[in-house]
Amino acid sequence: MMAVAAAQKNREMFAIKKSYSIENGYPSRRRSLVDDARFETLVVKQTKQTVLEEARNKANDVSLEECIQQAQEHIPSEQNVELQDEQPNLENLPMENEYVGVEEDVEIESSAEAEQSQELPEGEPKPKNDYGLTEEEILLANSACESPEAEAAMQSAALVVRLKEGISSLGRILKAIETFHGSVQHVESRQSRVEGVGHDVLIKLDMTRGNLLQLIRSLRQSGSFSSMNLLAENNISVKAPWFPKHASELDNCNHLMTKYEPDLDMNHPGFADKVYRQRRKEIAEIAFAYKYGDPIPYIPYTDVEVKTWRSVFKTVQDLAPKHACAEYRAAFQNLQDEQIFVENRLPQLQEMSDFLRKNTGFSLRPAAGLLTARDFLASLAFRIFQSTQYVRHVNSPYHTPEPDSIHELLGHMPLLADPSFAQFSQEIGLASLGASDEEIEKLSTVYWFTVEFGLCKEHGQIKAYGAGLLSSYGELLHAISDKCEHRAFEPASTAVQPYQDQEYQPIYYVAESFEDAKDKFRRWVSSMSRPFEVRFNPHTERVEVLDSVEKLDTLVHQMNTEILHLTNAIQKLRRPF
Repeated sequence: MMAVAAAQKNREMFAIKKSYSIENGYPSRRRSLVDDARFETLVVKQTKQTVLEEARNKANDVSLEECIQQAQEHIPSEQNVELQDEQPNLENLPMENEYVGVEEDVEIESSAEAEQSQELPEGEPKPKNDYGLTEEEILLANSACESPEAEAAMQSAALVVRLKEGISSLGRILKAIETFHGSVQHVESRQSRVEGVGHDVLIKLDMTRGNLLQLIRSLRQSGSFSSMNLLAENNISVKAPWFPKHASELDNCNHLMTKYEPDLDMNHPGFADKVYRQRRKEIAEIAFAYKYGDPIPYIPYTDVEVKTWRSVFKTVQDLAPKHACAEYRAAFQNLQDEQIFVENRLPQLQEMSDFLRKNTGFSLRPAAGLLTARDFLASLAFRIFQSTQYVRHVNSPYHTPEPDSIHELLGHMPLLADPSFAQFSQEIGLASLGASDEEIEKLSTVYWFTVEFGLCKEHGQIKAYGAGLLSSYGELLHAISDKCEHRAFEPASTAVQPYQDQEYQPIYYVAESFEDAKDKFRRWVSSMSRPFEVRFNPHTERVEVLDSVEKLDTLVHQMNTEILHLTNAIQKLRRPF
């Protein structure tokens, strides 16, 4: 639990603190998942750079010493003196200029060091004691400074040290680890590939955070080592992004949610309507208060909102039989038979969620606005769709600058009731867990051109299955016309295709079938850089990281049991009467 909490804090440290609005630098006047992913990547990089520079500057002062002062107090003075005797004065040491992992020979120069390589203003003294902290060390220092308990918490970590004076220097490292009450779990060495360095040594150890910080500083001060790098474990590093492992942890993702767009964008249809803006705020607060396991709040929709729903519902009802795919039409009819889709009232999310759970295991969760791409895609991994509950402005019934409940209900819900499409949506979500920012952008683009604006073949004709098309009759008619280009769906090319957010798309991707789209998507996802696989356990609502032989053995046993049941069923069906 402590590791999970630390990972969430690290993620929040670099999370977007701004709204997705033109006022705060968001470039688009029409919100979309793809633009959000690109904007998030840019803001995270900028925020991350600022946070890391601030931490490095603090480390050059006395802040880091204050952070580890308690660790020093726990070390016997005679041991501390012995360690210091082996180390030259810090002021007489050359600056570190590289930190290199044991598995790579790429030299990584920190941004703080890059700044120091530039000429300082005249009269400005050269900074002393620049430890050139890596991201892992900064995160470790921040975690240790939170409280005495956090500082004393045990931390698993790996140190990569390059030895100048041969393997005999390893004894000093092990002595230092013993001095700081660490426990060595694994030691591995190899001949270094770097000129002037004898050996690279990988040491895995367990140690309190405060002592680990002091150990790092002590090793850095020694002239026996060419470089020293911390490879933190237990989710301290933000290089492998934290992601929810259980559906309840989606409660921790709403700090990235966008609030009250009508208040911020002058081009929003409701910007000048104070009543509408207040209504949006009230519904948003209901969503923010929602927690996992709560019943979805009931929204008493107004006559104006029902009128807007009725206008769009009738239009979709007229166009769907001719232009929507068979899976959409079948689910739409089922929703009408269940009296969930009727023109005189908006469906409530709870009754829609119950319908989906009964058909495909999907469920709904109220959202205050459009989530960031990473958080929205992550929810799909749990077969949870984050749905808004507010309604677009009455003056713009056939267009909304961001998703609203009419778009969610008429566009997304019918196909989430189809087993094959539901599986495709979940696989996009599972692929997003732990993916890099660049891969999130690509997954968002694939989502955009499939789930939002996808086309498919049906008996030689082009049909729509994208929610953005099925809830917007103007673009639907454009997409099936000869005014645009139709291309076969291939995830690798789709993922990098530029798109239009100010007008209709010039290009749409056509899938042979949902099964064909899933097969192609699975092959493409296998080439992503994520170093692990995940699966969703529907019994526990938990995502399992398949990172050990024991987990795979258990999974194989479960699959063998299922195959046995299926084999028995086939044999029974083949028996003569």
